[in-house]
Amino acid sequence: MPHTLASLVNHTALKLTVLAGEERLEAPVRWAHASELIDPVPYMEGGELLLITALKLDAEDAEATRRYVRRVAEAGVVGLGFAVGVNYEGVPQPLVEAAREQGLPLLGVPRRTPFIAISKAVSAAVAADQYRAVTAGFEAQRELTRAALSAEGPAELLARLAAHLDGWAALYDASGAVVAAAPDWAARRAARLSDDVGRLRERPAPASSVVSDTDGDDRVELQSLGTGRRARGVLAVGTGAPLGTAGRYAVHSAVALLTLTTERSRALQDAEQRLGDAVLKMLLAGEPDHARAVAGRLYGGLLDAPFRVVVAEPVAGEEPSSGVTAGAGGVGVLDGLADAMDSAAARTGEAVLAVPDGDRLIVLVADGGAAADACAAYAAEAEARAGARPRARGRAGRTEAAHGEGVAVGLSAPTGPIAAANAYRQAEQALSVARRRGRALVEHEDVAAGSVLPLLADDAVRAFADGLLRALREHDATGRGDLVASLRAWLARHGQWDAAAADLGVHRHTLRYRMRRVEEILGRSLDDADVRMELWLALKATSAPQGE
Repeated sequence: MPHTLASLVNHTALKLTVLAGEERLEAPVRWAHASELIDPVPYMEGGELLLITALKLDAEDAEATRRYVRRVAEAGVVGLGFAVGVNYEGVPQPLVEAAREQGLPLLGVPRRTPFIAISKAVSAAVAADQYRAVTAGFEAQRELTRAALSAEGPAELLARLAAHLDGWAALYDASGAVVAAAPDWAARRAARLSDDVGRLRERPAPASSVVSDTDGDDRVELQSLGTGRRARGVLAVGTGAPLGTAGRYAVHSAVALLTLTTERSRALQDAEQRLGDAVLKMLLAGEPDHARAVAGRLYGGLLDAPFRVVVAEPVAGEEPSSGVTAGAGGVGVLDGLADAMDSAAARTGEAVLAVPDGDRLIVLVADGGAAADACAAYAAEAEARAGARPRARGRAGRTEAAHGEGVAVGLSAPTGPIAAANAYRQAEQALSVARRRGRALVEHEDVAAGSVLPLLADDAVRAFADGLLRALREHDATGRGDLVASLRAWLARHGQWDAAAADLGVHRHTLRYRMRRVEEILGRSLDDADVRMELWLALKATSAPQGE
Protein backbone atom coordinates (compact mmCIF):
# COMPACT_ATOMS: atom_id res chain seq x y z
CA MET A 1 0.00 0.00 0.00
CA PRO A 2 1.36 3.50 -0.82
CA HIS A 3 2.12 5.87 2.03
CA THR A 4 -0.70 8.37 2.72
CA LEU A 5 -1.22 11.56 4.68
CA ALA A 6 -3.32 9.55 7.14
CA SER A 7 -0.38 7.23 7.86
CA LEU A 8 1.82 10.26 8.54
CA VAL A 9 -0.78 11.69 10.89
CA ASN A 10 -0.95 8.34 12.69
CA HIS A 11 2.85 8.21 12.99
CA THR A 12 3.19 8.66 16.78
CA ALA A 13 6.72 10.10 16.64
CA LEU A 14 5.79 12.98 14.32
CA LYS A 15 2.93 14.45 16.40
CA LEU A 16 1.21 16.02 13.39
CA THR A 17 -2.20 17.67 13.66
CA VAL A 18 -4.86 18.06 10.97
CA LEU A 19 -5.98 21.67 10.48
CA ALA A 20 -7.87 21.37 7.15
CA GLY A 21 -8.75 18.86 4.43
CA GLU A 22 -9.62 15.97 6.74
CA GLU A 23 -11.61 14.30 3.97
CA ARG A 24 -8.55 13.92 1.73
CA LEU A 25 -6.06 12.31 4.09
CA GLU A 26 -6.08 9.06 2.10
CA ALA A 27 -4.18 10.75 -0.72
CA PRO A 28 -0.91 8.87 -1.42
CA VAL A 29 2.31 10.77 -0.75
CA ARG A 30 5.07 10.31 -3.32
CA TRP A 31 7.58 12.52 -1.50
CA ALA A 32 8.01 15.19 1.18
CA HIS A 33 9.78 18.38 0.15
CA ALA A 34 10.60 21.60 2.04
CA SER A 35 10.55 24.89 0.11
CA GLU A 36 10.24 28.53 1.08
CA LEU A 37 9.88 29.80 -2.48
CA ILE A 38 6.91 32.02 -3.16
CA ASP A 39 6.36 29.92 -6.31
CA PRO A 40 7.65 26.35 -5.81
CA VAL A 41 5.43 24.93 -8.56
CA PRO A 42 8.16 24.68 -11.27
CA TYR A 43 10.01 22.28 -8.96
CA MET A 44 7.04 20.05 -8.12
CA GLU A 45 6.07 16.82 -9.91
CA GLY A 46 2.77 16.22 -8.13
CA GLY A 47 1.99 13.97 -5.18
CA GLU A 48 4.28 15.84 -2.73
CA LEU A 49 3.69 16.92 0.84
CA LEU A 50 5.04 20.48 0.78
CA LEU A 51 6.68 21.59 4.07
CA ILE A 52 6.86 25.35 4.78
CA THR A 53 7.64 27.82 7.55
CA ALA A 54 6.22 30.81 5.59
CA LEU A 55 9.60 32.52 5.73
CA LYS A 56 8.86 34.53 2.57
CA LEU A 57 5.10 34.08 2.38
CA ASP A 58 3.00 36.63 4.25
CA ALA A 59 0.64 34.04 5.66
CA GLU A 60 -1.51 36.72 7.28
CA ASP A 61 -2.24 38.33 3.90
CA ALA A 62 -5.47 36.58 2.92
CA GLU A 63 -5.25 37.31 -0.81
CA ALA A 64 -1.56 36.38 -1.17
CA THR A 65 -2.15 33.20 0.84
CA ARG A 66 -5.15 32.20 -1.31
CA ARG A 67 -3.10 32.62 -4.50
CA TYR A 68 -0.28 30.54 -3.04
CA VAL A 69 -2.51 27.68 -1.85
CA ARG A 70 -4.54 27.62 -5.06
CA ARG A 71 -1.39 27.42 -7.18
CA VAL A 72 0.25 24.55 -5.28
CA ALA A 73 -3.05 22.63 -5.17
CA GLU A 74 -3.46 22.94 -8.94
CA ALA A 75 0.14 21.67 -9.34
CA GLY A 76 -0.81 18.39 -7.67
CA VAL A 77 0.62 18.95 -4.19
CA VAL A 78 -1.35 16.60 -1.89
CA GLY A 79 -0.88 18.56 1.34
CA LEU A 80 0.87 21.35 3.22
CA GLY A 81 2.86 20.87 6.40
CA PHE A 82 3.22 24.14 8.38
CA ALA A 83 5.96 24.50 11.02
CA VAL A 84 4.37 25.98 14.17
CA GLY A 85 6.47 28.25 16.36
CA VAL A 86 9.17 29.07 13.79
CA ASN A 87 8.14 32.21 11.92
CA TYR A 88 4.62 32.23 13.39
CA GLU A 89 3.68 31.24 16.93
CA GLY A 90 0.49 29.65 15.66
CA VAL A 91 -0.97 28.72 12.32
CA PRO A 92 -2.22 31.89 10.57
CA GLN A 93 -5.97 31.80 10.08
CA PRO A 94 -5.82 33.00 6.41
CA LEU A 95 -3.71 29.90 5.62
CA VAL A 96 -6.24 27.60 7.29
CA GLU A 97 -9.15 29.22 5.43
CA ALA A 98 -7.34 29.11 2.09
CA ALA A 99 -6.59 25.38 2.56
CA ARG A 100 -10.23 24.69 3.42
CA GLU A 101 -11.39 26.56 0.31
CA GLN A 102 -9.18 24.37 -1.89
CA GLY A 103 -9.90 21.18 0.03
CA LEU A 104 -6.15 20.84 0.53
CA PRO A 105 -5.02 19.00 3.69
CA LEU A 106 -3.07 21.29 6.05
CA LEU A 107 -0.97 19.61 8.74
CA GLY A 108 0.45 21.37 11.74
CA VAL A 109 4.09 20.41 12.42
CA PRO A 110 5.21 21.04 16.06
CA ARG A 111 8.50 22.83 16.62
CA ARG A 112 10.14 19.71 18.09
CA THR A 113 9.47 17.74 14.86
CA PRO A 114 12.08 18.66 12.23
CA PHE A 115 11.12 18.55 8.59
CA ILE A 116 13.83 15.98 7.94
CA ALA A 117 12.02 13.55 10.25
CA ILE A 118 8.95 13.78 8.03
CA SER A 119 11.06 13.37 4.91
CA LYS A 120 12.72 10.28 6.38
CA ALA A 121 9.37 8.78 7.30
CA VAL A 122 8.06 9.29 3.77
CA SER A 123 11.29 8.00 2.23
CA ALA A 124 11.23 4.87 4.40
CA ALA A 125 7.59 4.23 3.51
CA VAL A 126 8.29 4.69 -0.22
CA ALA A 127 11.27 2.32 -0.03
CA ALA A 128 9.19 -0.25 1.85
CA ASP A 129 6.42 0.03 -0.72
CA GLN A 130 8.90 -0.43 -3.56
CA TYR A 131 10.43 -3.42 -1.78
CA ARG A 132 7.01 -5.00 -1.39
CA ALA A 133 6.28 -4.36 -5.07
CA VAL A 134 9.57 -5.89 -6.19
CA THR A 135 9.09 -8.86 -3.87
CA ALA A 136 5.56 -9.35 -5.17
CA GLY A 137 6.89 -9.05 -8.73
CA PHE A 138 9.52 -11.74 -8.16
CA GLU A 139 6.94 -13.99 -6.53
CA ALA A 140 4.65 -13.45 -9.52
CA GLN A 141 7.55 -14.28 -11.82
CA ARG A 142 8.16 -17.58 -10.02
CA GLU A 143 4.45 -18.39 -10.08
CA LEU A 144 4.15 -17.57 -13.78
CA THR A 145 7.23 -19.65 -14.57
CA ARG A 146 5.74 -22.66 -12.81
CA ALA A 147 2.51 -22.10 -14.76
CA ALA A 148 4.37 -21.87 -18.09
CA LEU A 149 6.07 -25.21 -17.35
CA SER A 150 2.83 -26.92 -16.41
CA ALA A 151 0.82 -29.17 -18.72
CA GLU A 152 -1.62 -26.35 -19.50
CA GLY A 153 1.22 -24.01 -20.47
CA PRO A 154 0.08 -20.57 -21.75
CA ALA A 155 -3.51 -21.12 -20.60
CA GLU A 156 -2.43 -21.61 -16.97
CA LEU A 157 0.01 -18.70 -17.24
CA LEU A 158 -2.80 -16.39 -18.37
CA ALA A 159 -5.01 -17.55 -15.51
CA ARG A 160 -2.30 -16.78 -12.94
CA LEU A 161 -1.52 -13.43 -14.55
CA ALA A 162 -5.19 -12.37 -14.60
CA ALA A 163 -5.56 -13.29 -10.93
CA HIS A 164 -2.40 -11.40 -9.99
CA LEU A 165 -3.55 -8.25 -11.80
CA ASP A 166 -7.18 -8.61 -10.67
CA GLY A 167 -8.14 -8.25 -14.33
CA TRP A 168 -8.10 -10.36 -17.47
CA ALA A 169 -5.52 -11.58 -19.98
CA ALA A 170 -5.63 -12.94 -23.52
CA LEU A 171 -3.13 -14.41 -25.98
CA TYR A 172 -3.27 -13.87 -29.76
CA ASP A 173 -1.33 -15.98 -32.25
CA ALA A 174 0.69 -14.72 -35.21
CA SER A 175 -2.44 -14.35 -37.33
CA GLY A 176 -4.22 -12.22 -34.71
CA ALA A 177 -6.67 -14.90 -33.55
CA VAL A 178 -7.44 -15.32 -29.83
CA VAL A 179 -6.00 -18.69 -28.74
CA ALA A 180 -6.42 -18.43 -24.95
CA ALA A 181 -8.03 -16.08 -22.44
CA ALA A 182 -8.58 -15.90 -18.69
CA PRO A 183 -11.16 -15.79 -17.28
CA ASP A 184 -13.20 -17.51 -20.00
CA TRP A 185 -15.46 -14.49 -20.55
CA ALA A 186 -12.42 -12.43 -21.54
CA ALA A 187 -12.27 -14.16 -24.94
CA ARG A 188 -15.26 -12.11 -26.16
CA ARG A 189 -13.73 -8.89 -24.92
CA ALA A 190 -10.36 -9.73 -26.47
CA ALA A 191 -11.99 -10.47 -29.85
CA ARG A 192 -13.18 -6.86 -30.04
CA LEU A 193 -9.57 -5.69 -30.11
CA SER A 194 -8.61 -7.48 -33.34
CA ASP A 195 -8.02 -4.23 -35.25
CA ASP A 196 -5.72 -2.86 -32.52
CA VAL A 197 -3.85 -6.17 -32.41
CA GLY A 198 -3.48 -6.10 -36.19
CA ARG A 199 -1.92 -2.63 -36.09
CA LEU A 200 0.51 -3.69 -33.35
CA ARG A 201 1.53 -6.81 -35.31
CA GLU A 202 2.56 -4.60 -38.23
CA ARG A 203 5.24 -2.99 -36.04
CA PRO A 204 8.60 -4.70 -35.40
CA ALA A 205 8.71 -6.62 -32.12
CA PRO A 206 8.94 -5.77 -29.29
CA ALA A 207 6.19 -3.15 -29.32
CA SER A 208 3.32 -2.13 -27.04
CA SER A 209 0.25 0.07 -27.01
CA VAL A 210 -2.55 1.08 -24.64
CA VAL A 211 -6.12 1.06 -25.92
CA SER A 212 -9.49 1.85 -24.39
CA ASP A 213 -12.31 -0.65 -24.33
CA THR A 214 -15.28 1.41 -25.47
CA ASP A 215 -17.71 -1.20 -24.09
CA GLY A 216 -16.22 -1.25 -20.60
CA ASP A 217 -14.07 0.55 -18.07
CA ASP A 218 -10.94 -1.46 -18.77
CA ARG A 219 -7.54 -0.09 -19.52
CA VAL A 220 -6.08 -2.59 -22.00
CA GLU A 221 -2.38 -2.92 -22.65
CA LEU A 222 -1.09 -4.85 -25.67
CA GLN A 223 2.42 -6.31 -25.78
CA SER A 224 3.87 -8.02 -28.87
CA LEU A 225 5.74 -11.30 -28.43
CA GLY A 226 8.89 -12.16 -30.33
CA THR A 227 12.41 -11.00 -30.99
CA GLY A 228 12.51 -10.88 -34.77
CA ARG A 229 11.11 -8.64 -37.48
CA ARG A 230 7.62 -10.11 -37.11
CA ALA A 231 5.62 -10.56 -33.92
CA ARG A 232 4.89 -14.21 -33.10
CA GLY A 233 1.88 -13.22 -31.00
CA VAL A 234 0.35 -10.54 -28.79
CA LEU A 235 -0.48 -10.47 -25.07
CA ALA A 236 -3.41 -8.33 -23.91
CA VAL A 237 -4.05 -7.46 -20.26
CA GLY A 238 -7.09 -5.55 -19.06
CA THR A 239 -7.17 -3.80 -15.69
CA GLY A 240 -9.29 -1.20 -13.98
CA ALA A 241 -6.32 1.13 -13.39
CA PRO A 242 -2.78 1.68 -14.71
CA LEU A 243 -0.34 -1.05 -13.72
CA GLY A 244 1.71 -0.56 -10.58
CA THR A 245 5.28 -1.72 -10.04
CA ALA A 246 4.31 -5.28 -9.09
CA GLY A 247 1.86 -5.53 -11.98
CA ARG A 248 4.48 -4.24 -14.38
CA TYR A 249 6.94 -6.90 -13.20
CA ALA A 250 4.30 -9.58 -13.70
CA VAL A 251 3.45 -8.44 -17.25
CA HIS A 252 7.11 -8.24 -18.25
CA SER A 253 7.66 -11.74 -16.90
CA ALA A 254 4.64 -13.04 -18.80
CA VAL A 255 5.89 -11.45 -22.04
CA ALA A 256 9.31 -13.08 -21.62
CA LEU A 257 7.85 -16.50 -20.83
CA LEU A 258 5.30 -16.40 -23.64
CA THR A 259 8.00 -15.28 -26.06
CA LEU A 260 10.04 -18.33 -25.09
CA THR A 261 7.07 -20.64 -25.65
CA THR A 262 5.92 -19.10 -28.94
CA GLU A 263 9.24 -18.10 -30.54
CA ARG A 264 11.14 -21.16 -31.70
CA SER A 265 14.88 -20.80 -32.02
CA ARG A 266 16.13 -19.46 -35.33
CA ALA A 267 18.38 -22.49 -35.76
CA LEU A 268 15.36 -24.82 -35.44
CA GLN A 269 13.35 -22.75 -37.90
CA ASP A 270 16.23 -22.80 -40.39
CA ALA A 271 16.58 -26.57 -40.02
CA GLU A 272 12.86 -27.14 -40.60
CA GLN A 273 13.00 -24.78 -43.57
CA ARG A 274 15.85 -26.73 -45.16
CA LEU A 275 14.08 -30.03 -44.49
CA GLY A 276 10.82 -28.78 -46.03
CA ASP A 277 12.69 -27.45 -49.05
CA ALA A 278 14.36 -30.84 -49.56
CA VAL A 279 11.05 -32.72 -49.26
CA LEU A 280 9.39 -30.41 -51.79
CA LYS A 281 12.23 -30.72 -54.30
CA MET A 282 12.09 -34.52 -54.11
CA LEU A 283 8.34 -34.53 -54.62
CA LEU A 284 8.57 -32.26 -57.66
CA ALA A 285 11.42 -34.39 -59.05
CA GLY A 286 9.22 -37.49 -58.95
CA GLU A 287 10.96 -39.13 -55.98
CA PRO A 288 8.09 -39.71 -53.51
CA ASP A 289 9.83 -42.56 -51.64
CA HIS A 290 12.89 -40.42 -50.92
CA ALA A 291 10.62 -37.54 -49.94
CA ARG A 292 8.83 -39.75 -47.41
CA ALA A 293 12.12 -40.90 -45.94
CA VAL A 294 13.36 -37.33 -45.49
CA ALA A 295 9.99 -36.02 -44.23
CA GLY A 296 10.11 -38.30 -41.20
CA ARG A 297 7.72 -37.50 -38.37
CA LEU A 298 7.71 -33.76 -39.12
CA TYR A 299 6.01 -33.92 -42.53
CA GLY A 300 5.32 -37.64 -42.95
CA GLY A 301 1.71 -37.35 -41.81
CA LEU A 302 1.07 -34.73 -44.47
CA LEU A 303 2.19 -37.12 -47.21
CA ASP A 304 0.09 -40.01 -45.92
CA ALA A 305 -3.21 -38.35 -46.87
CA PRO A 306 -4.40 -36.31 -49.86
CA PHE A 307 -2.88 -32.84 -49.86
CA ARG A 308 -3.10 -29.73 -52.00
CA VAL A 309 -0.36 -27.54 -53.40
CA VAL A 310 -0.70 -23.78 -52.84
CA VAL A 311 1.34 -21.30 -54.89
CA ALA A 312 1.01 -17.66 -53.82
CA GLU A 313 2.53 -14.47 -55.18
CA PRO A 314 2.36 -10.81 -54.17
CA VAL A 315 0.83 -8.54 -56.79
CA ALA A 316 1.43 -4.85 -57.40
CA GLY A 317 -1.07 -2.33 -56.04
CA GLU A 318 -3.55 -0.96 -58.54
CA GLU A 319 -2.84 2.68 -57.68
CA PRO A 320 0.56 3.77 -59.03
CA SER A 321 0.70 6.74 -56.70
CA SER A 322 0.80 4.45 -53.67
CA GLY A 323 4.34 3.35 -54.45
CA VAL A 324 3.52 -0.25 -53.52
CA THR A 325 5.06 -2.89 -55.75
CA ALA A 326 5.11 -6.64 -55.72
CA GLY A 327 8.60 -6.57 -54.29
CA ALA A 328 7.91 -3.97 -51.61
CA GLY A 329 4.59 -4.76 -50.03
CA GLY A 330 4.31 -8.38 -51.06
CA VAL A 331 6.57 -9.89 -48.40
CA GLY A 332 4.23 -8.85 -45.63
CA VAL A 333 1.22 -10.18 -47.54
CA LEU A 334 2.81 -13.61 -47.93
CA ASP A 335 3.88 -13.55 -44.28
CA GLY A 336 0.29 -12.91 -43.31
CA LEU A 337 -0.93 -15.81 -45.44
CA ALA A 338 1.72 -18.14 -44.01
CA ASP A 339 0.89 -17.08 -40.44
CA ALA A 340 -2.83 -17.68 -41.01
CA MET A 341 -2.21 -21.22 -42.29
CA ASP A 342 0.41 -22.02 -39.61
CA SER A 343 -1.85 -20.83 -36.79
CA ALA A 344 -4.86 -22.75 -38.07
CA ALA A 345 -2.80 -25.92 -38.46
CA ALA A 346 -1.26 -25.54 -34.99
CA ARG A 347 -4.70 -25.44 -33.39
CA THR A 348 -5.65 -28.78 -34.97
CA GLY A 349 -2.25 -30.48 -34.91
CA GLU A 350 -1.86 -30.53 -38.68
CA ALA A 351 1.46 -30.40 -40.49
CA VAL A 352 2.07 -27.62 -43.02
CA LEU A 353 5.05 -27.54 -45.38
CA ALA A 354 5.78 -23.96 -46.47
CA VAL A 355 8.76 -23.04 -48.65
CA PRO A 356 9.58 -19.50 -49.84
CA ASP A 357 10.66 -19.58 -53.48
CA GLY A 358 11.96 -16.16 -54.50
CA ASP A 359 8.95 -13.86 -54.47
CA ARG A 360 6.62 -16.87 -54.24
CA LEU A 361 5.37 -19.03 -51.41
CA ILE A 362 4.78 -22.76 -52.05
CA VAL A 363 2.75 -24.61 -49.41
CA LEU A 364 1.55 -28.19 -49.00
CA VAL A 365 -1.61 -28.39 -46.89
CA ALA A 366 -3.89 -31.29 -45.96
CA ASP A 367 -6.94 -31.51 -48.20
CA GLY A 368 -10.00 -30.32 -46.29
CA GLY A 369 -7.86 -29.34 -43.30
CA ALA A 370 -7.78 -26.20 -41.19
CA ALA A 371 -4.80 -24.74 -43.07
CA ALA A 372 -6.56 -25.04 -46.43
CA ASP A 373 -9.66 -23.41 -44.94
CA ALA A 374 -7.51 -20.62 -43.47
CA CYS A 375 -5.94 -20.02 -46.90
CA ALA A 376 -9.38 -19.70 -48.51
CA ALA A 377 -10.65 -17.46 -45.70
CA TYR A 378 -7.59 -15.19 -45.91
CA ALA A 379 -8.05 -14.80 -49.66
CA ALA A 380 -11.82 -14.24 -49.34
CA GLU A 381 -11.31 -11.53 -46.74
CA ALA A 382 -8.63 -9.87 -48.87
CA GLU A 383 -10.83 -9.96 -51.97
CA ALA A 384 -13.80 -8.55 -50.04
CA ARG A 385 -11.71 -5.58 -48.96
CA ALA A 386 -10.37 -5.13 -52.47
CA GLY A 387 -13.92 -5.14 -53.87
CA ALA A 388 -14.55 -1.82 -52.16
CA ARG A 389 -11.77 -0.17 -54.16
CA PRO A 390 -12.36 1.35 -57.62
CA ARG A 391 -11.72 -0.86 -60.64
CA ALA A 392 -8.72 0.11 -62.73
CA ARG A 393 -8.02 0.34 -66.46
CA GLY A 394 -5.56 -2.17 -67.90
CA ARG A 395 -2.93 -1.57 -70.57
CA ALA A 396 -5.29 -2.63 -73.36
CA GLY A 397 -8.01 -0.33 -72.08
CA ARG A 398 -10.06 -3.08 -70.46
CA THR A 399 -11.42 -2.84 -66.93
CA GLU A 400 -9.62 -4.96 -64.34
CA ALA A 401 -10.80 -5.85 -60.85
CA ALA A 402 -8.41 -4.80 -58.13
CA HIS A 403 -6.39 -7.68 -56.68
CA GLY A 404 -7.26 -8.69 -53.11
CA GLU A 405 -4.79 -7.00 -50.79
CA GLY A 406 -1.82 -7.60 -53.08
CA VAL A 407 -1.96 -11.42 -53.18
CA ALA A 408 -2.85 -14.01 -55.83
CA VAL A 409 -3.16 -17.68 -54.88
CA GLY A 410 -3.44 -20.83 -57.00
CA LEU A 411 -4.72 -24.05 -55.39
CA SER A 412 -4.27 -27.50 -56.93
CA ALA A 413 -6.69 -30.41 -56.86
CA PRO A 414 -6.21 -33.00 -54.07
CA THR A 415 -3.24 -35.20 -54.83
CA GLY A 416 -0.67 -37.58 -53.36
CA PRO A 417 3.13 -37.76 -53.35
CA ILE A 418 3.33 -39.57 -56.71
CA ALA A 419 1.47 -36.80 -58.57
CA ALA A 420 2.93 -33.84 -56.65
CA ALA A 421 4.66 -32.40 -59.74
CA ASN A 422 1.38 -32.40 -61.66
CA ALA A 423 -0.37 -30.75 -58.70
CA TYR A 424 2.29 -28.05 -58.67
CA ARG A 425 1.60 -27.34 -62.35
CA GLN A 426 -2.12 -27.19 -61.57
CA ALA A 427 -1.48 -24.64 -58.82
CA GLU A 428 0.66 -22.55 -61.17
CA GLN A 429 -2.08 -22.62 -63.82
CA ALA A 430 -4.67 -21.59 -61.26
CA LEU A 431 -2.35 -18.81 -60.06
CA SER A 432 -1.98 -17.55 -63.64
CA VAL A 433 -5.77 -17.42 -63.99
CA ALA A 434 -6.07 -15.65 -60.64
CA ARG A 435 -3.71 -12.93 -61.82
CA ARG A 436 -5.50 -12.56 -65.17
CA ARG A 437 -8.93 -12.31 -63.57
CA GLY A 438 -7.85 -10.09 -60.69
CA ARG A 439 -8.85 -12.74 -58.15
CA ALA A 440 -7.20 -13.41 -54.80
CA LEU A 441 -7.63 -17.20 -55.13
CA VAL A 442 -8.50 -19.63 -57.92
CA GLU A 443 -8.76 -23.41 -57.51
CA HIS A 444 -7.72 -25.76 -60.28
CA GLU A 445 -11.17 -27.34 -60.25
CA ASP A 446 -12.62 -23.97 -61.23
CA VAL A 447 -10.20 -23.69 -64.15
CA ALA A 448 -10.78 -27.24 -65.36
CA ALA A 449 -14.57 -26.99 -65.11
CA GLY A 450 -14.81 -23.54 -66.64
CA SER A 451 -14.51 -22.13 -70.15
CA VAL A 452 -11.32 -21.19 -71.96
CA LEU A 453 -12.91 -17.99 -73.22
CA PRO A 454 -12.12 -15.85 -70.14
CA LEU A 455 -8.45 -16.59 -70.79
CA LEU A 456 -8.69 -14.85 -74.14
CA ALA A 457 -8.96 -11.50 -72.36
CA ASP A 458 -5.19 -11.48 -71.90
CA ASP A 459 -3.44 -8.50 -73.52
CA ALA A 460 -1.00 -10.74 -75.45
CA VAL A 461 -3.85 -12.84 -76.86
CA ARG A 462 -5.72 -9.73 -77.97
CA ALA A 463 -2.63 -8.37 -79.64
CA PHE A 464 -2.16 -11.66 -81.55
CA ALA A 465 -5.83 -11.66 -82.61
CA ASP A 466 -5.70 -8.06 -83.79
CA GLY A 467 -2.59 -8.81 -85.86
CA LEU A 468 -4.09 -11.95 -87.42
CA LEU A 469 -7.33 -10.23 -88.46
CA ARG A 470 -5.94 -6.77 -89.31
CA ALA A 471 -5.64 -7.40 -93.08
CA LEU A 472 -9.24 -8.64 -93.27
CA ARG A 473 -10.55 -5.66 -91.31
CA GLU A 474 -8.59 -3.24 -93.55
CA HIS A 475 -10.13 -4.92 -96.60
CA ASP A 476 -13.64 -4.58 -95.17
CA ALA A 477 -13.00 -0.92 -94.32
CA THR A 478 -12.68 -0.12 -98.06
CA GLY A 479 -16.26 -1.28 -98.66
CA ARG A 480 -15.23 -4.12 -100.97
CA GLY A 481 -16.81 -6.90 -98.93
CA ASP A 482 -17.63 -8.23 -95.49
CA LEU A 483 -14.96 -10.85 -95.05
CA VAL A 484 -14.77 -10.85 -91.20
CA ALA A 485 -18.51 -11.41 -90.72
CA SER A 486 -18.52 -14.04 -93.48
CA LEU A 487 -15.57 -15.86 -91.86
CA ARG A 488 -17.29 -15.83 -88.48
CA ALA A 489 -20.54 -17.24 -89.92
CA TRP A 490 -18.73 -19.94 -91.92
CA LEU A 491 -16.66 -21.08 -88.91
CA ALA A 492 -19.72 -21.01 -86.64
CA ARG A 493 -21.50 -23.34 -89.10
CA HIS A 494 -18.45 -25.69 -89.23
CA GLY A 495 -17.91 -24.94 -92.95
CA GLN A 496 -21.47 -25.71 -94.04
CA TRP A 497 -21.93 -23.43 -97.06
CA ASP A 498 -25.71 -23.37 -97.34
CA ALA A 499 -26.33 -22.80 -93.62
CA ALA A 500 -23.68 -20.07 -93.34
CA ALA A 501 -24.91 -18.32 -96.51
CA ALA A 502 -28.46 -18.38 -95.15
CA ASP A 503 -27.27 -16.76 -91.92
CA LEU A 504 -25.61 -14.00 -93.94
CA GLY A 505 -28.46 -13.63 -96.45
CA VAL A 506 -26.18 -14.20 -99.44
CA HIS A 507 -25.84 -16.90 -102.14
CA ARG A 508 -23.49 -19.78 -101.32
CA HIS A 509 -21.35 -18.93 -104.37
CA THR A 510 -20.87 -15.42 -102.93
CA LEU A 511 -19.74 -16.98 -99.66
CA ARG A 512 -17.34 -19.32 -101.46
CA TYR A 513 -15.80 -16.31 -103.25
CA ARG A 514 -15.36 -14.48 -99.95
CA MET A 515 -13.63 -17.45 -98.30
CA ARG A 516 -11.20 -17.67 -101.24
CA ARG A 517 -10.43 -13.96 -100.73
CA VAL A 518 -9.82 -14.67 -97.02
CA GLU A 519 -7.28 -17.35 -97.98
CA GLU A 520 -5.62 -15.05 -100.52
CA ILE A 521 -5.34 -12.12 -98.10
CA LEU A 522 -4.11 -14.23 -95.17
CA GLY A 523 -1.96 -16.53 -97.28
CA ARG A 524 -3.30 -19.53 -95.32
CA SER A 525 -5.59 -22.43 -96.22
CA LEU A 526 -8.93 -22.84 -94.48
CA ASP A 527 -8.62 -26.59 -94.99
CA ASP A 528 -6.02 -26.58 -92.17
CA ALA A 529 -7.73 -27.34 -88.83
CA ASP A 530 -5.08 -25.35 -86.91
CA VAL A 531 -5.75 -22.28 -89.08
CA ARG A 532 -9.50 -22.56 -88.50
CA MET A 533 -8.91 -22.90 -84.74
CA GLU A 534 -6.61 -19.86 -84.60
CA LEU A 535 -9.03 -17.74 -86.63
CA TRP A 536 -11.99 -18.75 -84.45
CA LEU A 537 -10.12 -17.94 -81.22
CA ALA A 538 -8.97 -14.61 -82.72
CA LEU A 539 -12.57 -13.72 -83.55
CA LYS A 540 -13.68 -14.66 -80.01
CA ALA A 541 -10.83 -12.72 -78.41
CA THR A 542 -11.57 -9.52 -80.32
CA SER A 543 -15.30 -9.75 -79.68
CA ALA A 544 -15.07 -10.65 -75.96
CA PRO A 545 -16.43 -8.01 -73.52
CA GLN A 546 -13.73 -5.68 -72.23
CA GLY A 547 -14.40 -6.54 -68.60
CA GLU A 548 -14.14 -10.29 -69.22
